[in-house]
Amino acid sequence: MTEKPILFSGEMVRAILDGRKTQTRRVVKPQPIEPTYLFAMHWDEQGCRGLFKGEDEWRISPYGSYGDRLWVRETWAFISGDGEEISGEGEVIYKADSDRGLSQAPERWRPSIHMPRWASRITLEVTGIRVERLREISEEDAIAEGVRIGMGAMPYFSCLDAFKALWDSINGKRPGCSWEANPWVWPVEFRRVEE
Repeated sequence: MTEKPILFSGEMVRAILDGRKTQTRRVVKPQPIEPTYLFAMHWDEQGCRGLFKGEDEWRISPYGSYGDRLWVRETWAFISGDGEEISGEGEVIYKADSDRGLSQAPERWRPSIHMPRWASRITLEVTGIRVERLREISEEDAIAEGVRIGMGAMPYFSCLDAFKALWDSINGKRPGCSWEANPWVWPVEFRRVEE
């Protein structure tokens, strides 16, 4: 079993904590050239891993495989009783909880990319992984992505529409990653590990 970090937005952290999010899709990097592709599971000294064959090379899933763990990085802050950052006694607080009322507001939030393992409060166990084109997502998978029809400023007629809008808000400006570009993605299924 391996452990790796994974970034989530505040909205998706709340969906994980509420038990609504059990899947995430991440862009395959670099994108393979069409039409060659094959997905397989491979056993080696690190266990069973997802592999994707694009062109003539095998790519290992950067998100692990069955039984591996992902620790969630999210926007956070450290509140110390002595006013010092990351020293002395104190507590870690999370921006995803800011709308639920915090006992103390931080001077500044730290970006999720800089969250160390010790500050993470959510661990996920990978229960499935595959590779597919982004627009192959089903309505059921969109629901498992944690989106809701009434999510955001716009009302949506389906969770698939809500997911499409969420995807483009996160990835739409990256070359080749928009909904219309239909990139290859790693759909990762997971369950939250109670620690």
